[in-house]
Amino acid sequence: GEEHYNCISALHKSMRGSDENASLYWLARMLEGGEDPLYVARRLVRFASEDIGLADPLALTQAVAAYQGCHFIGMPECEVILAQCVVYFARAPKSVEVYRAYGNVKECLRMHTGPLPPVPLHLRNAPTRLMKNLGYGKGYKYNPMYKEPVEQDYLPEELKGTDFFKERKS
Repeated sequence: GEEHYNCISALHKSMRGSDENASLYWLARMLEGGEDPLYVARRLVRFASEDIGLADPLALTQAVAAYQGCHFIGMPECEVILAQCVVYFARAPKSVEVYRAYGNVKECLRMHTGPLPPVPLHLRNAPTRLMKNLGYGKGYKYNPMYKEPVEQDYLPEELKGTDFFKERKS
């Protein structure tokens, strides 16, 4: 019932708040109450990117490993795997930078009126002679061929200068 959602919310918020004791409590309450460990593990995968993100890029690896471990061995043996992951996440630094930036991109796409801007010609692959003749790929700078970063636009002209990490573009 509702308590299922209340407990997963409490676990999520406890990890977000860096409270390892409360995180373990809510995890144990769910598992001892019969919760599917794979459900918890899936939520941990989401948490790794949503709440920890780039502050600790290894968090996603931890979450996927926990999911796989739970899948391989099941309960009750997998409870310690989930406990380790939950404590890791509670102790981890947090960042929602990517989560917010991706939300800004989605908002930009949803608010756009008319056809979406075309992919710039220099970013298009040119597998045929016709495409090459039409200018596909012309002027593209292949970064690994340069010692220094290259100046090159990657967004459509209509979005030039947009920084989804800093602003909302509509």
